[in-house]
Amino acid sequence: MNLGQNAITVLEKRYLVKDENGKPCERPEDMFRRVADTIAQADRNYDPKADVAATAARFYEMMTDLDFLPNSPTLMNAGRDLGQLSACFVLPVEDSMEGIFESIKQAALIHKSGGGTGFSFSRLRPHGSAVRSTGGVASGPVSFMRVFNMATEAVKQGGTRRGANMGILRVDHPDILDFIDCKKNNADITNFNISVGITEKFMEAVAAGKPYDLVMPHNKQVVGQLNAREVFDKIVEAAWRNGEPGIIFLDRLNRDNVVPGQGEIESTNPCGEQPLLPYESCNLGSINLSRMLRQEGDGWVIDYDKLGRTVDDAVHFLDNVIDVNRYPLEQIAFTTRQTRKIGLGIMGYADMLLRLGIGYNTDAAVALAGDLMKFINERGHEASRQLAKVRGAFPLFAESIYKDGEPLRNATVTTIAPTGTLSIIAGCSSGVEPVFAYVYVRNVMDGTEMVEGNPILAEELDRLGLNTPDLMKKIAQEGTLAHLEELPHTLRDVFVCAHDVNPEYHIRTQAAFQEYTDNAVSKTVNFSHDATVDDVREVYQLAYRLGCKGVTIYRDGSREGQVLSTGSTAPAKEEAAPAVPAVQTIRPRPRPEITFGITERAKIGCGNLYITVNYDEKGICEVFTSTGKAGGCPSQSEATARLVSIALRSGISVEEILDQLKGIRCASTIRQPGLKCTSCPDAIAKAVRKVDEYVKAMNANQGNGGESLEEHLKKNALAATAAKASASARATDRAMPTVCPECGSALAHEGGCVACRSCGYSKCG
Repeated sequence: MNLGQNAITVLEKRYLVKDENGKPCERPEDMFRRVADTIAQADRNYDPKADVAATAARFYEMMTDLDFLPNSPTLMNAGRDLGQLSACFVLPVEDSMEGIFESIKQAALIHKSGGGTGFSFSRLRPHGSAVRSTGGVASGPVSFMRVFNMATEAVKQGGTRRGANMGILRVDHPDILDFIDCKKNNADITNFNISVGITEKFMEAVAAGKPYDLVMPHNKQVVGQLNAREVFDKIVEAAWRNGEPGIIFLDRLNRDNVVPGQGEIESTNPCGEQPLLPYESCNLGSINLSRMLRQEGDGWVIDYDKLGRTVDDAVHFLDNVIDVNRYPLEQIAFTTRQTRKIGLGIMGYADMLLRLGIGYNTDAAVALAGDLMKFINERGHEASRQLAKVRGAFPLFAESIYKDGEPLRNATVTTIAPTGTLSIIAGCSSGVEPVFAYVYVRNVMDGTEMVEGNPILAEELDRLGLNTPDLMKKIAQEGTLAHLEELPHTLRDVFVCAHDVNPEYHIRTQAAFQEYTDNAVSKTVNFSHDATVDDVREVYQLAYRLGCKGVTIYRDGSREGQVLSTGSTAPAKEEAAPAVPAVQTIRPRPRPEITFGITERAKIGCGNLYITVNYDEKGICEVFTSTGKAGGCPSQSEATARLVSIALRSGISVEEILDQLKGIRCASTIRQPGLKCTSCPDAIAKAVRKVDEYVKAMNANQGNGGESLEEHLKKNALAATAAKASASARATDRAMPTVCPECGSALAHEGGCVACRSCGYSKCG
């Protein structure tokens, strides 16, 4: 077994069984033996005399050779007490308080067991609509998403993985505009990826520039219209801003619904690639394409014989997982076994292209993607038919779209999932993504730097006599080989990284794989930082035209706390950004000697709260509070005001601060009808909002008798340098690359998710 150091680190941290002191008490080969032996036991369900030892040996060899790996819960939990082996689940969210909180409870159990969850919130009536049973008004989908998010925050999956969710809302839901903007603040609803559920009817209205209907989910009544093109543009602009929301094409998911009589598919798993009916789960696995090659003369060719055998064994393995799995809910166990869906995918596609000498951003690569997936899909379905001859078809086969054909063991066979952590173990590129970066500089604990390069690139540079430490560091600094004139064009044309690939080729590659994939393809279209909104719009429209089932995009440097910005893709600076950034300390600017401000009295549940909001030439800079004679919570409101002041002077935007404060509810305030605020923090937010609007008005030369803020402050002997300083601070914040929250290494957006190639951390679990 040829495991790299990164793979061993990830396995020890996340996968291997640990003793009471948290130290691994099994080796990687022990883990693979544990998994192989457990999964092979299912053969006895169909043949008491089955040679389980031979099956286990075949499974063990397939995993230890790194030809195939199942999803992380299977590696972590097979043969252990937890025994939950599925990666993803979809739960319904019914339009009742009981149904909503039942889903939250079920999601918590799934997260605890190591799975991720997908939800459609489209059944919930919109914010402000009447609730007949209570006489109250509905909170709306976005409000309840926040409740789900808080519940996820409180649960750590099986002690090894963090909870991850997908939240989907139909584009014709009356609250769709609020949903599109619900993650405008990057610190909000952090445990969800979100996607808008797009219909064919909506896309036709976009093309025609026509309005479309908004429909109440509980009674199907049309309650309004929106301009489709304007809504589409709003989705595009939000995605350009910070990558959320993505989009999924609901009608296409249901076009491929194998058992339409069981209901509509309305949601997917957290990365968008596995559409499921409510209470279905799916177990996934990936074939390592970089291991499906053989040398022929001086070059490499695809070994289709080996690939076919691996597909056969992988389908056998994944079907067995369904039987030995210990599901977190009995309803999930029943529903999953009715269709027996599996999701066989691939990883190492980019590495295969490198070996074959094909650039990722070429027509040849797109053609190969289709040919490869066609072979895998057809061979996988044949393997499923062979299993059905011995084990029987999936129970709902007679009412499925396949009922007139040869029986199938599995309703779906293929899915292309993100493989961030699995590809680290396998030592290959992730999913069907291009290589994110060819060289990394790792900071070792003693302060030295260790350069780690892609092994295929290293081999090619060795062959050319160009492999030097200085060159590797230069590649790490540049983030790409594209502009290194000392390298031959033939090398640079093949060894392209994610940001060298035109977005059109990202989508064409996704579409090529999608054509021969039962479920969907998880992929991220990576844009450079200076990409425009129009660039994103074109990609979304191309994905629709080419038959993709969904789109996830990410514009480099557009989100705080997100991915590595390699040198050439980061926003322009006087100095190049480091490949692995150091943690930066943010310090608030000093309080100015002279400020101007406004004091407002707010009536709260326990008396009056006096709020003073001060500003200088740079904008709002501090907040003070005091309480009236009736008392109140002076320490709490003072603490809130102090933290707001520090945040303001540290460059945090007013909008982000207000998003954290507004709407916080206090029991003493809620009990008194007619109050204009819901708590002390909410009152502070309202006061800050008023002053912020006043300052903006002066800056726009609309307030204070026609004076601008600068003129107003100059009259009072204050220096004014606001615009440049504010713009500079914003540009610096935007340019800051981000790092893994667990190990401090660089992160990458791949496969619709965020993953660390060093420690295996994944935002999607």
